[in-house]
Amino acid sequence: MKKFTIVSNEIKDAGLVKANEIKDLILANYKDLSISICEMQACAAYDYSDTDCIMVLGGDGTMLRVVTDTVKSGLPIIGINIGKLGFLTEVELDHVLDAVKMLMSEKYHIEERMMLDGRIMGKEDKFIPALNDIVLSRSTDMMLVGYRVSVNHHFLKDFYADGMIVSTPTGSTGYNMSAGGAIVEPLARLIQLTPICPHTLDTRSIILSAEDIVDIEVLPPKGDKKPQVGVYFDGRMKDNMEPGDKIRIAMADEVSRICRISDAGFLEVLNSKMNE
Repeated sequence: MKKFTIVSNEIKDAGLVKANEIKDLILANYKDLSISICEMQACAAYDYSDTDCIMVLGGDGTMLRVVTDTVKSGLPIIGINIGKLGFLTEVELDHVLDAVKMLMSEKYHIEERMMLDGRIMGKEDKFIPALNDIVLSRSTDMMLVGYRVSVNHHFLKDFYADGMIVSTPTGSTGYNMSAGGAIVEPLARLIQLTPICPHTLDTRSIILSAEDIVDIEVLPPKGDKKPQVGVYFDGRMKDNMEPGDKIRIAMADEVSRICRISDAGFLEVLNSKMNE
């Protein structure tokens, strides 16, 4: 690898100061490289035809945004952490030069992570695939919402909860974990369904095959108030659902290509992050 594009979160990196500092530092030590800089907000439309690898400057939220917005490029992505808890952003600022040296020497491996595709039935909109999760959550008053879940067109269960999380293995350490879901090795292939604050004592996460198709329908309210449910892809709101609306979620055709230079396994990284 010799051609890099640094995508920086302009909110955390005002004026792209850190991005330019990293660029200057790398070029001062490795003069035969090509490095360009792009703001996160513009990364979806950026021309990556002269790029070998995308370097993301930010935290896990920035990484998620860039992964989903650039997935069509097929390029590997490596994260430089300037956030807090970084499961996806592997490289710390102090080790940028070491990371670049390993990338130049082809001492890295690519992890292909499964993603989720979702679409609201009856609408033509097809959203960008989600690397972490697709979340349904009420966007109106504090009230329980009913969610009818079917798997492969067979009824599974009606959940009454604040929301529903459908996550990938990568997303198991995100909102899913906070909601009490299981932590999963990120290279596994499965779909996890986790209710958010369910109104029951015995509801647990449900683990499904990666090939399963999940339909979630918003049920009519038990009272007079009609709930409105927001649909969020990796934390970004994409649409609203009302009673009777149904979303279909399945494994996406696309995969994210996360570049790894460390030999540390997932459990080792998990232990380190959980003790920070």
